[in-house]
Amino acid sequence: MGSKKRPKLDNDLYEAELTKLQAELVEMQEWLRTSGNRLVVIFEGRDAAGKGGAIKRIMEYLNPRVARIVALPAPTERERTQWYFQRYIEHLPAAGEIRLLDRSWYNRAGVERVMGYCTAAEYQRFLRQCPIFEQMLAEDGIMLRKYWFSVSGKEQDRRFRSRLTDPMRRWKLSPTDLESLTRWEEYSRAKDEMFVHTDLPGNHWRVVEAEDKKRARINMIADLLASVPYEKVKRPHLKLPKRPTSTGYRRTERDLQLYVDDFAEKLERSGKRPKKYVDPEDADLHRRSEPTPEPTPEPTPEPVAPTPPELPTPARAMAPPTPEPVVGEAVTEP
Repeated sequence: MGSKKRPKLDNDLYEAELTKLQAELVEMQEWLRTSGNRLVVIFEGRDAAGKGGAIKRIMEYLNPRVARIVALPAPTERERTQWYFQRYIEHLPAAGEIRLLDRSWYNRAGVERVMGYCTAAEYQRFLRQCPIFEQMLAEDGIMLRKYWFSVSGKEQDRRFRSRLTDPMRRWKLSPTDLESLTRWEEYSRAKDEMFVHTDLPGNHWRVVEAEDKKRARINMIADLLASVPYEKVKRPHLKLPKRPTSTGYRRTERDLQLYVDDFAEKLERSGKRPKKYVDPEDADLHRRSEPTPEPTPEPTPEPVAPTPPELPTPARAMAPPTPEPVVGEAVTEP
C-alpha cells in the first residue's frame, strides 16, 4: 500500500460505506452463530493509531452475546506466575462466537520488551512459542486475523496533544503511552523483530495505514469481511402475534413507584442547545463535511434622485449702520 499521503476521506462517503459494511458484519455474525465457527481478531499497533475506534464501529450493531471485546488489564501477581498464554485462553470463543482483542498476547513482543517488563529469556520463549500457539488455534478450527495499525510519529504526536486537553479522551493517555514518544525507534525495532517471527504463511499480519482514521476503519472492516468465507443465512419468517384480551390487570399507581426526573423536558423548556462534541482528532474532517454557507449578497442600493444644482444665495440686505450714541442719550438694542 505504501505510505503515500492521501487526502482525508470524504465524511459523507465514509458514513454511507461504513453503514453498508456494518450490515455485512451482521450477516457475518449470523453465519458464525449458525455454523458454529469461531473468530478471533487481534488489534495491535502504535498507541493512538485508531484500534479502539475501529473496534467500536465493528461492535456497533453486533450482538454483545455473540461478539465481545477482550481488553485485559496488567497481569496480577498470580497471573505472572502462569504460562504466559494461559490468561488469554479463557477468553477464546466458543462455537458461534467472535472475540475482538484490543491488545493481545503480543504485548510481550511490544511494550513488555521495550519497557523491560519481561526478561530476555521470557521474550525469546515467547517468539518461539507464539507461532506454535497460533498454529494450535488454527488446527482446532479458530479463524485468527491479526491487524497492525500503522501511524507516523507526527500523527501520533498530534493525537496525543489533542487528548491532553480533551476531557472525553484524556483517560486514554497513560505514562507508558507518553513514554512511547521517546522510544519510537525501540518500538519500531521490536515490531520488525516480531514480524520476522510471527508474520508467517497462512497467518500473516495485515497492516492498516492509519494516518486517516476513517479511511483505516473502512479498509480494515472491508478486509476482515473479505477474509471470512461467510454466506448470507436465510432467516425464519417472523410474525408478531396478536395481544391477548386483558384479564383485568391494573397497572401499579405511579405514585407508588420512583420515576426518574424528566430532565429532557427541563432541557426543552430552557431553550438551551448543548454544543455537539466533535473529536479533536477529526475536527478538520468535520469542518470539511459541513456545507459552506452561501455568501450573503450585498443589498442593492436604492436609486437616488439627482441633486439639483445649488442656486446662488441672494445677498442679505445690509443692516443700516447703528448711529453713534449721542452723549447723554440712552442706548437701546435695535
